[in-house]
Amino acid sequence: MRKLLCALMAALLVSTGALPVMAETMGAVARIKDVAKVQGVRANQLLGYGLVVGLAGTGDSSTKSIETMQSIASMLRTFGVTVPSSQMQSKNVAAVMVTAQLPPFAKPGDTIDITVSSMGDSKSLQGGTLLQTPLRAANGQVYAVGQGPVSTGGFVFGSGGNSQQKNFPTVGTMPNGAIVEKDVPMQFSNNGTVTLSLAQPDFTTATRIGDAINYRFGAIATARDPGTVVIAVPAEYQGDGLVGFVASLEELSIVPDNAAKIVINERTGTIVMGANVAIDSVAVTQGGLTIKISKSTDVSQPPPLSRGTTTTTTNTNVSVEEDKGNTILLPSTANVGDVVNALNAVGATPRDVISILQAIKAAGALHADLQLI
Repeated sequence: MRKLLCALMAALLVSTGALPVMAETMGAVARIKDVAKVQGVRANQLLGYGLVVGLAGTGDSSTKSIETMQSIASMLRTFGVTVPSSQMQSKNVAAVMVTAQLPPFAKPGDTIDITVSSMGDSKSLQGGTLLQTPLRAANGQVYAVGQGPVSTGGFVFGSGGNSQQKNFPTVGTMPNGAIVEKDVPMQFSNNGTVTLSLAQPDFTTATRIGDAINYRFGAIATARDPGTVVIAVPAEYQGDGLVGFVASLEELSIVPDNAAKIVINERTGTIVMGANVAIDSVAVTQGGLTIKISKSTDVSQPPPLSRGTTTTTTNTNVSVEEDKGNTILLPSTANVGDVVNALNAVGATPRDVISILQAIKAAGALHADLQLI
């Protein structure tokens, strides 16, 4: 009977604790489309020069912004009106630069948002209207045309010598203020392959993306480098099925991996720690030393019949107060949660935490990149 019990206990130990347990600390699950993008699919920057009219005397001055007066004269000539730029005195017009982002696969007739920024000495663009402005890309071709009322979202006023300003009245936005006139061809497949570019290059993440794709479609993906994964498009997805194939790739789930990093903003006392931060066994003492120096004035009276004189003396008093130091021991298995809980337990302020983390990093016990912003 005793032998039977011993055999059962041994079997129980083997099933519960004797076998090795493989565990991996996993992060948050993300889709491939959230950590990578398809090469060849990109936005394009557009730029244009135009005029904003209808301002209430807050436009460019004729003496300091000569280019504005010349632009007005050139515009009027297109309508058959000839006025020398030297005779222009209009303060209701401002020269502006117009910027926009042309999204990928935008088609003629689509509308995009634009930003209008004063380039002269205009005080405000509020209430103005942008005249028709061609928007060009780096190749010099026009891809959109902007026109319409400008929204600044701010105000400027003065009273009794005091002035107030909200937002930036010299910069305005125009939602859907430009119409796309020409599309930009996008080629995201090259010789039967699709290439993914990682937003944050990483060896582990690139490998996991390749493994997830190969598990779903077979051996078609190769991690060429930490920031690039090349995928051979299967024959059944060539041609019209390419868009559906890319959509299937983007929906695959992976666990991205990132280097351990702690970001510190000393101006605001903000500390952001990643999940992979690890610390070796280290002891931290947190306390303060306060030194107070004060001065007092005493009167010294001479003894009677000593023919002495009354004098004043200054005494300096020095007192030292040392707060009780709090010592915490962080084991080598400490993670970010253990660090934060331990530092909060001893009443450390964000400024104290910053100093402590810098000291731990200097001691070589913090295995993370400490970045100051």
